[in-house]
Amino acid sequence: MPITLSNCCNPTTRRSFLKAAGITTAAGLLTAGPFAQLAYAAALTKAQRDKLTPDEIIAMMKRGNERFRSGKKTTQDFLAQQKASAKGQYPAAVILSCIDSRASAETIMDLGIGDVFNARVAGNIVNDDILGSMEFACAAAGAKVVLVMGHTACGAIKGAIDDVKLGNLTGLLARIQPAVKAATYQGDRSAKNSAFVDAVARKNVELTMEGIQKGSSVLSELKAKGAIKIVGAMYDIASAKVDFLS
Repeated sequence: MPITLSNCCNPTTRRSFLKAAGITTAAGLLTAGPFAQLAYAAALTKAQRDKLTPDEIIAMMKRGNERFRSGKKTTQDFLAQQKASAKGQYPAAVILSCIDSRASAETIMDLGIGDVFNARVAGNIVNDDILGSMEFACAAAGAKVVLVMGHTACGAIKGAIDDVKLGNLTGLLARIQPAVKAATYQGDRSAKNSAFVDAVARKNVELTMEGIQKGSSVLSELKAKGAIKIVGAMYDIASAKVDFLS
């Protein structure tokens, strides 16, 4: 499908994932051709998403976070995005993140409606249901990046360190226990030590990435073909910075 201005919306009021990411002529990444016309699309179209590489999508999220923490967020027209995506969605990535109210991935990376899938669960752990959701996002819907994002001062991580027992939460925290044991840290290995908590959170992201590849042959094959990238990140709730691990 050719990309023309008919795919876009009112340039005075609407922004796209591409505009939000700085993927315009001025950005120097896409300097000519149809992408020069995408500056004000309300939501990603299939043609736009399919032209992006995994590395470009990751770069978009990084720049979105830079805008967020510098207070220069794009003015998102969510209503326009909702209307543009009502008949179909073409997200560029799927994010596995924590339910923490301070760590909304779309907000901290300046994303709009239709830009990404986001699975949220305490401690950003992975299970069969989430793997199935990721397989849908990538193999069926065409997302090109799987991002596992943990964050500092994570309550679920603290609970796993303290071996908390509480209903269904007990089983969830058990999935984080391997990270508690595997985290390399010299010093106080308790939930009262914020440095240790963050070290475990980072290790949990790394182990979750490994778990995704081991648990899903579908995603592993897509990764081997170069169709997707599986990456990790840590969000610092104090500095607002997202640090990509790989």
